Amino acid sequence: MMSVVGAQPFIKPMQTSPSVSPGIQRRHTLPASEVRPLNTQDAISVFEIEREAFISVSGECPLHLDEVRHFLTLCPELSMGWFEEGRLVAFIIGSLWDQDRLTSDALTLHKPCGSTVHIHILAVHRTFRQQGKGPILMWRYLQYLRCLPNVRRAVLMCEDFLIPFYRKSGFKVLGRCAITVANLTFTEMCKLIYDSVFGCCCVFF
Repeated sequence: MMSVVGAQPFIKPMQTSPSVSPGIQRRHTLPASEVRPLNTQDAISVFEIEREAFISVSGECPLHLDEVRHFLTLCPELSMGWFEEGRLVAFIIGSLWDQDRLTSDALTLHKPCGSTVHIHILAVHRTFRQQGKGPILMWRYLQYLRCLPNVRRAVLMCEDFLIPFYRKSGFKVLGRCAITVANLTFTEMCKLIYDSVFGCCCVFF
């Protein structure tokens, strides 16, 4: 994704389990809620959430299982998963791109020298929707991208009904995307990540 490919994001747990006195044995050691990069062991959980979220709406998955594993192998540092008690409830997968606009190659390629993060997918498990997790995870992801020195912007393609959602996260419409999938067409959206005046600011909580 840049010269820091391979670096893992420093992300603190979003919420930790309440402390217990030494005399009380904990039932488990999993944090109540945490955000971390994904890895290939998470691929099946990712695909199960994605398949339910997208096939039920559009009949197509942005990434097939082998493509999920592909990006989590090449650029896991551009992914982010939200886990509750060890269960994946929401995730983002991205890769690097090196052109101004997306082309069909952007669906499968990771360009390590690129300065644009192509956000392939944001999805939330069906039982955790309507809880604000999607916008929160996107906010955290964009804050993390600001800490990667060679990243200048993030781009994505979405169906028109999702444009208001991404606008709330600061994305602006670039126009119709050159990529089509089956009968689906998309709008390409972009958000600048790096501010040359104010520089980088990392915020984690």
